[in-house]
Amino acid sequence: MSGYELAGRRFRTESEYKAAKRDLKLIEEIKSNVHMEQPGEVISLCEALAEGKYRFESVIGNEFDDKIYELAEKYKGQGYTKDSRLPEGKRARKKAQKKQEKTSGVKQTAGKKNSKAQKSKQQTSLTDYDADMQKAILEEVKKREKRRKLLVVLCSVVAVGCFGYFGVYSYFADRTQVDYEELASLKGNPTLVRTGTPAPVTIHYTEEEDVELTVLPEYETLYNKNKKLIGWLKIDDTIIDYPVMQTANNEYYLDHNFNQEYDKNGSLFMDAACDVVHRNTNLIIYGHHMKSGKMFGNLNSYSSKEYCEKHSTIRFDTIYEKGLYQVMYVFRSRIYNEDEVVFKYYQFFDAASEKEFESNMQEMAALSLYDTGVTATFGDELLTLSTCDSSEPDGRFVVVAKRIQAGQ
Repeated sequence: MSGYELAGRRFRTESEYKAAKRDLKLIEEIKSNVHMEQPGEVISLCEALAEGKYRFESVIGNEFDDKIYELAEKYKGQGYTKDSRLPEGKRARKKAQKKQEKTSGVKQTAGKKNSKAQKSKQQTSLTDYDADMQKAILEEVKKREKRRKLLVVLCSVVAVGCFGYFGVYSYFADRTQVDYEELASLKGNPTLVRTGTPAPVTIHYTEEEDVELTVLPEYETLYNKNKKLIGWLKIDDTIIDYPVMQTANNEYYLDHNFNQEYDKNGSLFMDAACDVVHRNTNLIIYGHHMKSGKMFGNLNSYSSKEYCEKHSTIRFDTIYEKGLYQVMYVFRSRIYNEDEVVFKYYQFFDAASEKEFESNMQEMAALSLYDTGVTATFGDELLTLSTCDSSEPDGRFVVVAKRIQAGQ
């Protein structure tokens, strides 16, 4: 058993222990600069964490991240924004109110004790009743005792379940953070990339067609670890910096990570209908909206035009070619029934004609939350990022961008 303990947690290795120490130091620095009773400061901190301004390395940091998220959501639910600030007088009144409630509670408790003492003097003994009444009273007492024990057992089961869920959540959050930091270090690491001219990778699409493609040197190591890797997605100054997977169906990477282990965070994955070689008009990438902010948990920050202006470009490299995209449309939608005649963004992969392309652009522009000033014409290549949205049943939050650079 390792001797590395910190903040009530035991760590397996010295490196994990040192990472936790760094997280604790960072948390103390954050707390020294942020007043947790100030809604605006907490909401701003939550946004900074989601954007990746502070990066944690251990489960201690991840738990702090989750607590800030929950507190920020609580303040938002009360109508506060990041510009909100409670006046000092109001804060002082709150403290005085709490103190008064505490004093009042003591007096009420004392009153209840006196009342109970008076009642106890008036209580009668079981022997004061006849035999039939005594029997009925004892049966009722037994029933109440059984109900009490059952309630205790149920509460215990619920408590164990809650602790179990929290433990599993912490485990996956910690493992996901470590796994993707390791993958990021493998991407483009000069000690892992082959020197010289890379040999082409032959892709067999059909029996009649062999397409020779060269995997970019910086993705060779990752591709050799998992042949389902199709690219890498990164948005500067955010937590979004992940590999993108693709399989023959859209189910597997909903709950599996890059290492093909079960992981409730899942992975970012491209729709099975997309083809990065015979390039579609529109490539669609999906990811979970995680409460912790991981995967596409921060994507809905694009609902703010100000945020979009600061994060207007998206880097998406396929394993064969680099690409830079500019955000064009941001909108909310949902998954519709098959028989509903309505624009379904998740079915838009190719435009066979200029008219069809313009029709899709008009549909997305009409849905867009604001005007970015960016437009596309027939022949442009698009990228769509999609995640869940809780604003309605089967809701989706969508960001659409067009390619502005290739091969850089």
